[in-house]
Amino acid sequence: MLARTRGPMLVAFLTVAIDLLGFGLVLPLLPVYADRILPLFPTLTRNLLIGLLMASFSAMQFLFAPMWGRISDRIGRRPILLVGLLGSVVFYSLFALASAWKSVVLLFVARIGAGICGATIGTAQAVIADSTPPEQRAAGMALVGMAFGIGFTIGPMLGAISLAREGDEPSIVPGLLAATLSFAALLLAWFVLPETRREGVSVARSWWPAEGWRIALASKATAFPICTFFLVTLAFASFESILARYAQDEIFADSQASVGPVVLGVSLTSRQTRICLLFAYVGVILMLVQGLVVRPLVARVGEVVMVRTGIGLLMTALLLMATWQAGTSLPLTLVALALAVSGFACCTPALQSLVSRHAPPDRQGQILGVNQSAASLSRILGPVLGNSLYGPKHGSHQLPYYAATALLLLAFLLSLAMRSALAATIPDKPPVSG
Repeated sequence: MLARTRGPMLVAFLTVAIDLLGFGLVLPLLPVYADRILPLFPTLTRNLLIGLLMASFSAMQFLFAPMWGRISDRIGRRPILLVGLLGSVVFYSLFALASAWKSVVLLFVARIGAGICGATIGTAQAVIADSTPPEQRAAGMALVGMAFGIGFTIGPMLGAISLAREGDEPSIVPGLLAATLSFAALLLAWFVLPETRREGVSVARSWWPAEGWRIALASKATAFPICTFFLVTLAFASFESILARYAQDEIFADSQASVGPVVLGVSLTSRQTRICLLFAYVGVILMLVQGLVVRPLVARVGEVVMVRTGIGLLMTALLLMATWQAGTSLPLTLVALALAVSGFACCTPALQSLVSRHAPPDRQGQILGVNQSAASLSRILGPVLGNSLYGPKHGSHQLPYYAATALLLLAFLLSLAMRSALAATIPDKPPVSG
């Protein structure tokens, strides 16, 4: 029994991790690429287009995550994950072509297609839910967070190494490498991943995506965690979307691409390389906190306490970035990033666990898809919000951080009411609050 539950979890973890290597490889390059491809537009228009480019991926996840989850409830998890990975291979290849041709249209097509195929993360979470008892659900969901951490650690490192020459010009290599990694994940899932959907569980007949939203928001036990997840992710996405530009304008403003040591053909003083390494640092913190702190701690203190702690850490980090201008000091920036990522790492698996534990058995994939869709909506609005408020001049980048802090304050107030809402409906024995 133990092998049957751990096996699918391990394969789902490795499949998501390998696929997210490609996502992590591309993400820190997007704003830099867009800045090079959109030089003729006015500053406000360019900021808006960069935000829309980053939001397009999540817009498709918002639309397709509940649908993929609903289909997986009916036909199984495995085929949905295979389709998503195959599509990732195709659209990361298109991203490589868009980089080579400096095509804005093709860049949007590549990100939209990758978003549709990447909307299967909720299905991977359903694999975890299928394979874990309720009391271990939060620890199981932390595996997906660890997969994100690996993607954001190794992916940006590969992005830096894959740059064929010094400088900040778009390259075809990262997109091709991302497609190759997704193809490796596809092969892994094809040969190893078993089907985890439980036989004998009746499945509701409705296919309309709005039905999942209605059911998820009709119960406080799922509505409160989903709304909190939306606000926390919105704040983090706003902060995350301007990180590459903030690093370029503030942290590494004096870096010279043509001076300094070269490792594996990549200048270590290139701003693009340093930005990739900064994202890798974020991934290391995310992976370590999810694996070494959240997984063992959440069973002791409960999900609600983890959520409140995470929001507090994230608010502290954003105020540090805004008030003390962390960008003027690399060590201070690293401290602020560690606090922000640790806070988000505490919130994510705890909220996902609460949603999963309260979802109806016949709609596990669909409700988790709705939760992923809510996070995707945050990642649509977050980049637009962050990049629209981002100041073009040195020392004028505080406004996005203050806006994100206000969103987190709302999330914290919502978390204060979460315990009583969950207490009346919690179906599992272990406590969800400390």
